[in-house]
Amino acid sequence: MDIKYNLKSASERRTEPFKPEGDVGFGKLRTDHMFLMDYRDGQWCDPRIVPYGPFEMAPGAMSLHYGQSIFEGAKAFMHEDGEIYTFRLNKNAERMNRSADIVCIPNIDESMQVKAINALIDVDRLWFPQQQGACLYIRPFIFATEDRLSVSPSQQYTFCVMLSPSGAYYASGVNNGIRLLISTKYHRAVSGGTGASKAAGNYAASLRAGKAAVEYGASQVLYLDSTNTQIEEAGAMNHFHILKDGTVIIPTFTDTILKSITSQSIMELGNMLGCEVRQETVMLDKFIADIEAGEIIEAGGFGTAAVVSPVSSYIFEDGRILTVGNGKVGPNIQRIYKLFTDLQKGNVAAPQGWVKRVERVAP
Repeated sequence: MDIKYNLKSASERRTEPFKPEGDVGFGKLRTDHMFLMDYRDGQWCDPRIVPYGPFEMAPGAMSLHYGQSIFEGAKAFMHEDGEIYTFRLNKNAERMNRSADIVCIPNIDESMQVKAINALIDVDRLWFPQQQGACLYIRPFIFATEDRLSVSPSQQYTFCVMLSPSGAYYASGVNNGIRLLISTKYHRAVSGGTGASKAAGNYAASLRAGKAAVEYGASQVLYLDSTNTQIEEAGAMNHFHILKDGTVIIPTFTDTILKSITSQSIMELGNMLGCEVRQETVMLDKFIADIEAGEIIEAGGFGTAAVVSPVSSYIFEDGRILTVGNGKVGPNIQRIYKLFTDLQKGNVAAPQGWVKRVERVAP
């Protein structure tokens, strides 16, 4: 894949390292450029890096009407050597294609996806925020562009990658837990649907549930399966809990649960963590009973943005509150968070192939 570079002039783009004085927040900023590639006539073509800006798109573009759109989320980090490194980017590319299959979007070769992201990071590397715990958040996405109003897969698409210089999700470390609403009214997905994909429509459908959670004083919803008997996901994260012997339990992946790359990585890090990490079907009644009996001592969510979001308590729709352990962030979660972020930052050697340096090849 030969990428065309149509870059901003030197006077219009960043020429010095980004050294923000305060917290830059998460996902708010953009860099100077974006990567674009189009699908037409049965193939992906015209890969290019251009100035970040609005798209020109027909009002009849099928993504606007039928939601044929998917995305990914990844991070790149600066190590002590001053170079930028991506973390398990191949897993994001693999999951992008899995999402594409579910919503009938043509696949993009995984190596092409990775090359596109690396090229864009290289061009805008000066945008990496020079502050503790910062990252470049990577947002690749694909959307249907064909101007047609019949309900069928589009024949035209755009693949875009944009970057967001972001600060530490937890500026002072993982110190406080969140509350989740255990809802029997709202469901994220049903079997046979799009729950295992990062389809844009899944997140639109979650907004109403998220709004309801806030009314209960919760941060998000702990979603159950359609029978309200099994635990599935925690908002936009994979749920997990920790037993009193330190074992980490993650609900078994099904076609209603998105395979979090963070969860998959935690499962592969069991030896480094010094504990067992396993998946199983988590029945709601047993989960509640085990918290009340002290068998479950910590819980939370795994995801790209926060890595680990500790859960201090759950609230039911009748107002009952279920507190996990002593309601504070436990030592097991602290240990998981530290190891994972140390791997990302290069403070601890990661498994082979997980961390890769962004080469300097831009013109």
